[in-house]
Amino acid sequence: MKRSTAALAAACATILASTGVLLMPRAEAAVQGCRVDYTVTNQWQGGFQAGVKITNLGDALSGWSLRFTFPDSGQKVAQGWNATWSQSGATATAASTDWNRTLASGASADLGFTGTTTGANPVPTAFTLNGVTCTGTTGPAPTTTTPPTTTTTPTPGRTPLAANGQLHVCGVHLCGESNRVVQLRGMSTHGLQWFDGCYNDASLNALANDWHADLLRIAMYVQEQGYETNPPWFTNRVNSLVDEAEERGMYAVIDFHTLTPGDPNYNLDRAKTFFASVAARNAAKKNVIYEIANEPNGVSWGAIKSYAEQVIPVIRAADPDAVVIVGTRGWSSLGVSDGSNETEVVNNPVNAANIMYTFHFYAASHKDNYRSTVSRAAAKLPLFVTEFGTVSATGGGALDQASTTAWLDLLDQLKIGYANWTYSDANESSAALRPGTCAGGDYGSGALTESGALVRSRISTADDF
Repeated sequence: MKRSTAALAAACATILASTGVLLMPRAEAAVQGCRVDYTVTNQWQGGFQAGVKITNLGDALSGWSLRFTFPDSGQKVAQGWNATWSQSGATATAASTDWNRTLASGASADLGFTGTTTGANPVPTAFTLNGVTCTGTTGPAPTTTTPPTTTTTPTPGRTPLAANGQLHVCGVHLCGESNRVVQLRGMSTHGLQWFDGCYNDASLNALANDWHADLLRIAMYVQEQGYETNPPWFTNRVNSLVDEAEERGMYAVIDFHTLTPGDPNYNLDRAKTFFASVAARNAAKKNVIYEIANEPNGVSWGAIKSYAEQVIPVIRAADPDAVVIVGTRGWSSLGVSDGSNETEVVNNPVNAANIMYTFHFYAASHKDNYRSTVSRAAAKLPLFVTEFGTVSATGGGALDQASTTAWLDLLDQLKIGYANWTYSDANESSAALRPGTCAGGDYGSGALTESGALVRSRISTADDF
C-alpha cells in the first residue's frame, strides 16, 4: 500500500540496527520527468551526510542542475561529490560535472554531500531537475545503503591503472589523467619481514581478479626487524611488489612504515636514502604513490611537517609527478588521538604540491568523533585512509560491522581512498586470511576471515571510474 508523503514524514527516520546507518524517508514530487531519492546516511551532533540519486524519466540530458530547498535554515552543504555544489540561502544546487553531464532517459546519477545543521535535520520535500519538478517513480524506495556484494568483472584491459593512468591531486580529491575523481580501494600487506610468503602470484592474482582491488599498499617496516637490518633486500622486495602490482593493473603505495619511535625525523636519513632509490627506479611508472611516514606519534605536527618538507624534494628530484602522502599527528589521526584536530594541518599545511594527508582508523575504537573530523577535514584537505581495521586499535577483538559500515559508507561518499589492514594470515582478527592460508596457497573465499569477507564484499563492488 502506498503511503502518503505526510505519513512518510511522520514516520521520520528508521535506524537499521544491523548497519548503524540512518535512513530518512525518500522525497518525491509532482510532475513527470525525474525522480530523486534522498537518504541521510549518517548523523552526528551538528552535522550529517546525505546521498542523492537522480533518475531521469524524460528525454536525454546533455547537462543538468538539481535544486532543492532545506526546510530548516540551519542546514548547510559543507562538501559535496559527483557534482558542483553551491547554496544560496536555503536553496542548494548540484550541477553536473564534465564526466557525468550526459544523463540518458532512464539513467541515474549518484551524488551526495556532507552538511552542517544547527538543530533539526528535516528532509527536503521538493526537488527540480533543470526546472522540472521531480515526482516520477521507477520502483520502490531503497531500504538500505549497503552496496551490493555481487562481483562485477572489469572490462578486459580496463584495469584501474589502464582506466586512470598517472594520478594527481585535484582540489581535495585524487584524480586520474582525465581529471575524473578516483577512489582507490585495496589492501595493505603486513610486515614483509614476517609475511613475505603471503605475497606471491596466487595471492596477488586473487587480490586483483577476485577482489578487484585497485591498489596494494606495501608496508615496509623500518624498525622491528625491518629495513634498517637489510636495506638492499627490503628495497628490492618493495620494487618487485611494485612491478607485480603494475602487471595486474593495480596501484602500489610504497609505505615507509615507521611506528616506533614515533618521530619520523629519527629515520630522516634512512628515508632520504630509501626514497631517492625507489623514486629513481620507479619514476617512469604510473602506478606508484609514496607514503613517507606511516603513523607519527608522540611528536608535534610541526616536526612532522619539517620531516615531510625534507623528504618530498628527494622524491621530486627523481619522480616529479607522483602523489606523496604525508602522515599526521596521533598515529595518523589528524591529531584526534592526541586531543587535537585537523585545524593544525589546515592552518599550517606542508609546503609542497600534489600531496595528500593520511588518516587511519580502527572501527571498534574510533567512532563518531573521528568520523566527524574526517567529514570536516575532507572539505579542506586531500585525505587518503592508507590503513584501517574492522576491529580494535590493537588489531584484535571482535569485528565491529556497524562501525566499519558507517566508516566505509562515509569514505565512499567523500571519495576517499582506503587500504585495509591486512592482507595476511596473521593470527589476529584484523587479518583478511585465516591462519595457515599462505602456506596452503588457496586464497579463495573459504580462506577469508570474518573481516576479510566483509572488506572483500566492499572492495569487489564495481568502481565508478
